[in-house]
Amino acid sequence: MATTAGKVVLAIVIAVIVRWGWKILNWAWLKPKKLEKSLREQGYKGNSYRLLKGDVIELARMMKEARSTPMPVSHDIISHVMPFEHYIFNKYGKKSYVWFGPNPRVYVMDPELIKEILSRPNDFQRPYKEPIRDSITGGLLVSEGPKWTKHRHIINPAFHLESIKGMFSEICLSCNEMIKKWELLTAGNGLAEVDVWPYIDNLSGDVISRAAFNSSYEEAQKIFHIQKEQMDLVIQLLFTFYIPGARLIPTKANKKFNENRQELQVLAKSIVENRKKAIEMGEDSNNDLLGILLASNSKEIKENRVGLSIEDVIEECKLFYIAGSETTSNLILWTMVCLSLHQEWQNKARKEIIQVFGGGEVHFEGLKHLKIVTMILNEVLRLYPPVVKIIRNTHKDTKLGNMMIPSGVDIIISIISVHHDPEIWGEDATEFKPARFSEGVANATKGRGSGCFLPFGGGPKICIGQNLAVTEAKAAIAKVLQRFSFELSPSYKHSPFAVFSLPPQFGAHLILHDI
Repeated sequence: MATTAGKVVLAIVIAVIVRWGWKILNWAWLKPKKLEKSLREQGYKGNSYRLLKGDVIELARMMKEARSTPMPVSHDIISHVMPFEHYIFNKYGKKSYVWFGPNPRVYVMDPELIKEILSRPNDFQRPYKEPIRDSITGGLLVSEGPKWTKHRHIINPAFHLESIKGMFSEICLSCNEMIKKWELLTAGNGLAEVDVWPYIDNLSGDVISRAAFNSSYEEAQKIFHIQKEQMDLVIQLLFTFYIPGARLIPTKANKKFNENRQELQVLAKSIVENRKKAIEMGEDSNNDLLGILLASNSKEIKENRVGLSIEDVIEECKLFYIAGSETTSNLILWTMVCLSLHQEWQNKARKEIIQVFGGGEVHFEGLKHLKIVTMILNEVLRLYPPVVKIIRNTHKDTKLGNMMIPSGVDIIISIISVHHDPEIWGEDATEFKPARFSEGVANATKGRGSGCFLPFGGGPKICIGQNLAVTEAKAAIAKVLQRFSFELSPSYKHSPFAVFSLPPQFGAHLILHDI
C-alpha cells in the first residue's frame, strides 16, 4: 500500500515538473522562436533571438555608453537618446524588431499605421502589467477597457480649459517665485550663470502641487519629492522588468522603492480623505484638480451609483505628478535651450509677448494671441517630445494594415523617430524651424495626418493633461522672456536622455541677463 502511494506521489511530482518544464521551455525558447519566424515571414528584420537575454544586454551597454558623456550641441538627438534603436534602424531599416528578454518588440513608423493603432485602443492595449512601472504611473495611464472609460469620464472635468483658467493664478504664483530666485542671482552684475533645470523642475512640481492639491500644499510637495526619487530608482531597476520575480529580490533599490511606495500611499490617502471630509462639511473645494475630481466623482456616484474608489482617486493623484510635472518641465527646459541657441526666435517671441502683455502681468486670455510662442512650443515638442515612444501590445492575432501581428508582440511607436523623419518633415527635419508650424500642425505635416505629430500621444487615449501642460509652458516662457534674455553657458552640456520623459542628464547651464 505504501509502495503504491509512493508511486502516485512520484508520478504527481514528475507530472508537475514536466508541466512546468514545458511552460518554461515554451516561454523561454519555443514561443519566441515561433514569433520570430512569423515576423520574418512578414518582412520584419532584427537580431536572432538569444535565450532569455535577447537584446537587453546590448541595449543596456549602448545606453550606458551614451549617458557617459554629453553629445555635441545639435537637435539631431536620436543616436544619443535611443542609441540601440538608432543602430537597429541603420542595420535593418524602419521595419525592424528588437528583443526585450523573450518578448519581441516591433517598430511601427508609418503615420497611417500609427493612427490606426492609436484609434483602436481595445485591439492595441498597453503592455502586460508591471508592478514597479505601474506603481509610478498608475491611474488612467495603465487602465484599459471599461475601467479606463469610466475613469476618463470622471476625470475629464478637471482638465477642461475653464478648470485650468481657475488654476491660472496658482500657475503664475509659482512662476513668479522662480523668477524672484533668478533675480536674486542676477542682482549684483545684471547677469548670472545658472543651471536652470532644478528651478524649472521644481516649478512644475510646485505648479502641480498648487493646481492639484492647493489646500494640502506641504503634503503634496512631499509626494512630489518621493515620486522623483521613485523615478530615479526605476532607472536602476529598468532592465530587470522582464525577469520573473525580480522585484521580490531584497536589493537596496527594491527595498527603498517599496518603502517609498508605502509612504506615498499613506500621504495620498490622507490628502484625499481630508478633502472628502471638508467637502462633506460644505467647504468649497472646486478650485484645484483634486476638488474638481472628487466633485465629478460624487456626481457620478449619485447618478450611476458607481464611481472611483479611494484607491482609484489616489492612483489618479499620483499620475497628476508624472503627467503634470514631467511633461511640462521638459517642455519649458528645452524651449529655453532652443531659444538660447536661436536668438532670433527668442527676440521674436519676446516682441510678441510685449505686444500682448506689455511689461504687466500675464493673463489667461492673452495666451491665445501668442502665435509665435505657440509655433516655438510645437517645434520644441517635435524635436524634444516629452515621451519618446509609446508601447502597445497584441493580446490576440491582430490585423494591422496588410499585416497580421501575432499575439504577444509588443509594438513600439517611436515618437522621436517619427518627429525627426525627413520623409515627413523634409531634409531640415533635425533643424529648429518653428515657421513650419506657421499655418498649424496639419500644414506642417504636409497633409500626412495626425500620426506624424504625437507629443501627447493620439487617438481616444491622448494625454488628458495636454491643455494644462501647454498653458503652464506659455505662462512660464512669457514671464521669463519679460524679465530675462538668456544664452548657453560655455559649461553647458547637451544631454537629453529618456526615462519617463526627456530630461537633461547634466542639467542646463545658461547665462541669464536682466532686461
